[in-house]
Amino acid sequence: APAATPPPALKRTRVRALHSAPDSVLDSPVLIQGWVRTVRDQKAFAFLEINDGSALKGVQVVVDAGSAPEAYATVAGLNTGSSVKVTGRVVESPGKGQKWEVRGEEVEVYGGADDSFPLQKKRHSLEFLRTIAHLRPRTNSIGAVTRVRSVLAQGVHAFFAAKGFQYVHTPIITASDCEGAGEAFFVTTGGEGEKGKDGEKKKEFFGKTAFLTVSGQLSAEAYATALSDVYTFGPTFRAENSNTTRHLAEFWMIEPEMAFADLKAVIDNAEEFVAFCINEVLEKCAEDIAFFDQFVEKGLQAKLESCRAGGFARVTYTDAVDILRSTTKKFEFPVAWGDDLATEHERYLAESHFKKPVFVTHYPAAIKAFYMRRDDTDPAHPDRETVAATDLLVPGIGELIGGAQRGG
Repeated sequence: APAATPPPALKRTRVRALHSAPDSVLDSPVLIQGWVRTVRDQKAFAFLEINDGSALKGVQVVVDAGSAPEAYATVAGLNTGSSVKVTGRVVESPGKGQKWEVRGEEVEVYGGADDSFPLQKKRHSLEFLRTIAHLRPRTNSIGAVTRVRSVLAQGVHAFFAAKGFQYVHTPIITASDCEGAGEAFFVTTGGEGEKGKDGEKKKEFFGKTAFLTVSGQLSAEAYATALSDVYTFGPTFRAENSNTTRHLAEFWMIEPEMAFADLKAVIDNAEEFVAFCINEVLEKCAEDIAFFDQFVEKGLQAKLESCRAGGFARVTYTDAVDILRSTTKKFEFPVAWGDDLATEHERYLAESHFKKPVFVTHYPAAIKAFYMRRDDTDPAHPDRETVAATDLLVPGIGELIGGAQRGG
């Protein structure tokens, strides 16, 4: 008789998939791999919470000392932070807030952890987590941020792909200081002018001054004149010596460029983009947003819900200045036509006056870039030259997006 075909190897199930599994999963075999969050031994039973990073909450594993004595003995030697593989069966959970748990039958330890493991079941400050950078992704806060960023990054590409944009990779090392701010990091191999081993003087690697890019705009504009609608989404660097939460030395920037587009098209595209990304997060990261709403910023979920459908406000810079000057609120920085809006002004407009995201348009030409299209001069104020530019101001932040129609 032919040999019996062995059963197929059990494939790993991610914790997130188990949380949302249908009723048909009941009593089916399951394999979970992850890291131990908590261990409790109650003599006849041992309880593990295992998380693999796919969801905020882990899955509970119950090991019966009577039916699975070897697994039970293994669990007795585990601590928080251990890396394990658990096989067992899916059972209904009597606990609140979870539909399924795992009745553990076999437990294999990939890597143990002792009592000195720094991430125990308590809240840790962000300052402390900075001292253990190799472990902080296992925390609820950093894990949730990472999942949200992942969904947002994928959402960026999904949005632009659906609208027919081409994704362009622009240079990270460039000879152009794109925005002319003079606040770029220089790229050098060092030692220019010194003699090398061959006796010759060393030269810069590229033969000229090179920078880490501050923007992909210059390259994207060139591609837009050939491909119509393009976007770049990559790392950018700023050497601004400002230690605030609004200034980063390194960050990823999204820069769409559209040919044959006016200011209205720029604004409409920006509004659709923000609403799309918010909807992606609310739909795919509901658990993480609820966590942020509870522990990081009360009311965050409601704020996002109010923005997911769009309907952002619009106001000209001139009218915005009038609104700011007519309010009784006292500002640290004075408000005057021709001055750039400070963060406190931007947040007042978005949070107190409009109570929603707002596009401020038609800024004074003197405070915006040279390449922005000049508006027709207002006959009543011939000295007030403005440009077809816009900034999107959002509650809690201030400026989120800046854009403009190109032209002379």
